[in-house]
Amino acid sequence: MVQIGYTMMTEQAGPRALVGDLVAAEQAGFDFSVISDHYFPWLASQGHAPYAWSVLGAAAQATTRIPLMTYVTCPTSRYHPAVVAQKAATMQLLSEGRFRLGLGSGESLNEHVVGGGWPSPQVRLDMLEEAIEIIRALFAGGTVNHEGAHFDVANARLWDLPDELPPIGVAVSGGRSCELAGRMGDLVIATEPKADLLAAFDRHGGQGKPRIGQLPVCYDPDRDAARARAHDQFRWALGGWPVNAELPGPSGFEAATQYVTPQDVAETIPCGDDVDTFVEAVRPYAEAGFTEIALVQVGGDQQRPFIDWAEKKLLPALREL
Repeated sequence: MVQIGYTMMTEQAGPRALVGDLVAAEQAGFDFSVISDHYFPWLASQGHAPYAWSVLGAAAQATTRIPLMTYVTCPTSRYHPAVVAQKAATMQLLSEGRFRLGLGSGESLNEHVVGGGWPSPQVRLDMLEEAIEIIRALFAGGTVNHEGAHFDVANARLWDLPDELPPIGVAVSGGRSCELAGRMGDLVIATEPKADLLAAFDRHGGQGKPRIGQLPVCYDPDRDAARARAHDQFRWALGGWPVNAELPGPSGFEAATQYVTPQDVAETIPCGDDVDTFVEAVRPYAEAGFTEIALVQVGGDQQRPFIDWAEKKLLPALREL
């Protein structure tokens, strides 16, 4: 049975709201949760970007059952991999074993803020591979020294390590990232229901490992209101990864999506309150082979109505997939 998750979307809600909504999602019966790790929102209309790791610490104390996961953190620009390792180990201890570390090669939207430029996709993947090597070395215990092509680590050690280390997930969008995920990851992360990505992951060592997808949805009893909100806050998602990884800020996404219509968005994001429409949007992920699918309810102030509806109607229907 496919597991259904809840997304703490940091771009559309403040930190206290994110934690409170997660508590409600846990009580409603969602199987797991993920959180985005952004410095900027995609669009100014989303209006938020709190620090995901502080939210995770609060979430670990406010909940008791639901697994937590970064979806995803970039361990190469804003954060040094040695610092990411420390944060992940601490989160695993705080959550008593409920944390998974999802990693990716990042987006200019978030990583440009430290002024280091924005490398090519190939270089970003090289950096991600080296970062994972450093994180795993620190997870192994002892003192780590590393002089690499992209990172140096001098006399580093994690003093608080959990008995059960956080599993590492790797986000994929093409052949090279699938190879990296299969070889170095404990699970794979993708935002499109493409079976070929999972097949490539399997070819490089991913067989039997969890595979986690994500899908934006926009619940509202008023379907027109749902479509308008999805267009206002989530039309950036239609740009595709090659575009979304390169634009440096909300103004760039405003310009890039100026000709996207509400109808365009509604063809990609299920809108309204018809359960069958939502189930059919999730189905391609299940059929592609995803074992876990995290839903993103569009609209920071629309989480509780969605969670209530999901508990009563949507989750029971999705359990049949």
